[in-house]
Amino acid sequence: MSGPVGGISPVSTRVMNLATFLTQAARRDPDGIALVMGDSRWTWSDFEARTDALAHALQTRFGLRKGDRVMCQSQNCLEMMQAMFAVWRAGGVWVPANFRQTPDEVVYLTQSSGATLMICNAAFPEHAAACRAECPMLTDILSFGAADFGPSVQDITADAMGSRPQIAAVDRDDPCWFFFTSGTTGRPKASVLTHGQMAFVVTNHLADLMPGLTGDDASLVVAPLSHGAGVHQLTQVARGVKTVLMPSEKFDVATVWELVREWRVSTMFTVPTILKMIVEHPATAAADTSSLRYIIYAGAPMYRVDQQKALTTLGKVLVQYFGLGECTGNITVLPTFLHDADDLPGTRIGTCGYARTGIEVQIQDDQGNELPPGQTGEICCIGPAVFAGYYQNPSANAKSFRDGWFRTGDLGYMDEAGFLFITGRESDMFISGGSNVYPREIEEKILTHPAISEVAVLGVPDPLWGEIGWAVCVPSASIQEAELAAFLDGKLSRYKMPKRFLFWDALPKSAYGKITKKLIREELEARGLIGDEKARA
Repeated sequence: MSGPVGGISPVSTRVMNLATFLTQAARRDPDGIALVMGDSRWTWSDFEARTDALAHALQTRFGLRKGDRVMCQSQNCLEMMQAMFAVWRAGGVWVPANFRQTPDEVVYLTQSSGATLMICNAAFPEHAAACRAECPMLTDILSFGAADFGPSVQDITADAMGSRPQIAAVDRDDPCWFFFTSGTTGRPKASVLTHGQMAFVVTNHLADLMPGLTGDDASLVVAPLSHGAGVHQLTQVARGVKTVLMPSEKFDVATVWELVREWRVSTMFTVPTILKMIVEHPATAAADTSSLRYIIYAGAPMYRVDQQKALTTLGKVLVQYFGLGECTGNITVLPTFLHDADDLPGTRIGTCGYARTGIEVQIQDDQGNELPPGQTGEICCIGPAVFAGYYQNPSANAKSFRDGWFRTGDLGYMDEAGFLFITGRESDMFISGGSNVYPREIEEKILTHPAISEVAVLGVPDPLWGEIGWAVCVPSASIQEAELAAFLDGKLSRYKMPKRFLFWDALPKSAYGKITKKLIREELEARGLIGDEKARA
């Protein structure tokens, strides 16, 4: 913290421990349903008692101290929600990995976070074994379910039922969560999220994304709790909203709609690729969507044609937010009432909305100067939702902050009214013949062809132009390269026109369901299409 301003120093920086959200919900509605998965049901009082018991055991049996990091490797389960709140209640830092990551990847996350305790689902013995062998700082490995590698959270909880932990006192800037970046441009980095920051994020989510939530609402989890979905569910707990988990890690759209009908699900957090799958699935045509209030999508831009299909199919229930894990999603919001399937006059086609409450957004040039409306530059932001920095990574911090502004690495522009339009990642932009080319614009045009389901445009080296665009497409019907090129003729400037169109059965996606250019480039190299001299031929 910097020194006093104007002679005034804060008397206290103490804030609420995030686990108190659970206690408050349990007091208001102890017998109400809190968590659902398959045939399992936990009431709010069950959830609270189990969390207390586990937190007490973490402190007394496993020696967890304030600030200790706890690695978690698991697919979604009720105990994962319990463990998250128990770790916070005991003063620890929650460090979840995406369950689809390999043992070696989880070893790296464990080492880089300095975790001293690990909770690993019984379905991942190889991950536990690798971390035990490679991470000497780990004192214990616990399991969700019966496993040979350690005692189960279920047994630990049962042994400690009725016990109360010493609830950790926390300050605003005390870490609560290491939120790992997806590592699309390098190894994942641990973004340090704090108790004070996350309390603001919860309040902001309720204000901007899902106003008016009550205990009558229900939320369906269709994404890993390790990242954005976990933040979303923390918000649900704050208002006593039921959390309904899919019965297995297998994503099945028919099951989604069965649970929506049974539990009158009103909120859902997802990413554009999953939302697209839901909208286009045959089961959706007969689904009861009447209970839906807010389907929040984030993590990547949603193409206009997909957005229109979703609005036509589901109604005006879409909420988009833009924000990186470092800002826990809190940069911009496009609420339900600003989503429209029709391209009416005055409609801001392609916007990701306006600045979130309490957040300031600027478009800046390379020197950090604010650019006027309409000019493209780097999207930067300040506000209480911005993280405390990357854990033990001063070089990344120096690169990501400038004059207090967090630099997102995304490019875009704002209109006169402050609505943001993303043109792409800075790393996705390529220069062809001296002109900047932003793939997002090209991808939007290609997706207007009825035979194209998904597309990614990226720049590859070229001896004449420096770089040229290649479009990797997933067709939904038969189409030839010349036909697609003819379709785009006149819709794009010549320098933006892709020089090659490739047709694949599917695009590689990250563990969070995102289409990432890094993975596509790696696949192009694996197929021998680029790399060495091939890209320059």
